[in-house]
Amino acid sequence: MDSTIRTPDTSSVIVGVDGSAPARAAALWAAGEAVRRGRPLHIVHGADTDSRALYLSAEVIEEVRAAGRELLDATAKAVTARYPGLQVTTEFSRTDAVTTLNRAAGLHGTIVVGNRGLGGFGSLMLGSVGLDTAATAENPVIVARGIDDAEERGTVLAAVRDEHDLVCARYAAREAELRKASVRLLHVWNILQSLGNVVTMLDRVDEIAGGHEETLRAVTDTVHDEFPDLTLQGDAEKSVSVAGVLVEASRHADLLVMGGRRAPAPLGLGRTLGRVTHSLLHHAHCPVLLIPRAGSHTAMASERESPSGPG
Repeated sequence: MDSTIRTPDTSSVIVGVDGSAPARAAALWAAGEAVRRGRPLHIVHGADTDSRALYLSAEVIEEVRAAGRELLDATAKAVTARYPGLQVTTEFSRTDAVTTLNRAAGLHGTIVVGNRGLGGFGSLMLGSVGLDTAATAENPVIVARGIDDAEERGTVLAAVRDEHDLVCARYAAREAELRKASVRLLHVWNILQSLGNVVTMLDRVDEIAGGHEETLRAVTDTVHDEFPDLTLQGDAEKSVSVAGVLVEASRHADLLVMGGRRAPAPLGLGRTLGRVTHSLLHHAHCPVLLIPRAGSHTAMASERESPSGPG
């Protein structure tokens, strides 16, 4: 692996660049997040020349490497011009972008990706690198959506599905502390999934709603006890579209925090994102922070070793 500086701080904010405008914007946004956290910024570029070595001449590979290092230098200069006190390291890698990001993040880094890369075909759609990183990472991943709108809304939104999202809610509380913002914990339940197709069960709506509200209340009370100085709001809503409610709520948030739920992909091809998570990464109106599901080694390590916020 070639790199300008080989060893980033293990708690760095890691951002990938590919020469696209969204990636450059994500790098500048990630730099602001690194300053907010008091962490270094590590900028990486995965050129993937190793997998193409048989098809490219030595001259072309050297051109790719030179272009990659030039991109890293230009991005680092833009970052330090805006945040002169920030510690910045860069890394050129011969492997692909997803592998490079995950490796650079180590155990405690936070990965930031842009909402669309060079291969994107629509300004609202997340690129393949962002999706693959979100699906495979064991670390927190932030998809830098909606960052062109500089207006701060003063709210961190957390999607709470069940008691396992307490870790997610705690991350949201820490993010709110860093931003001097309030926290909104939002639990959305799909009435059609709860009732199924049996119309005669409609009289159970109140009972089912009570159960969902109790789930949210338990998480909200715990977070309130642990962060008594935060302004905290818990809302439970029913809808036929969980993703739709969360997308709309993201219009009024500076950051959406949610559990990064993943499942085995078809045919054993790695892992894939859940349907709601996938929708939010494509359509949210603010940056989305995916937290490893409670119980994973990363989530538990972050709880123990990152009291000031997700690394």
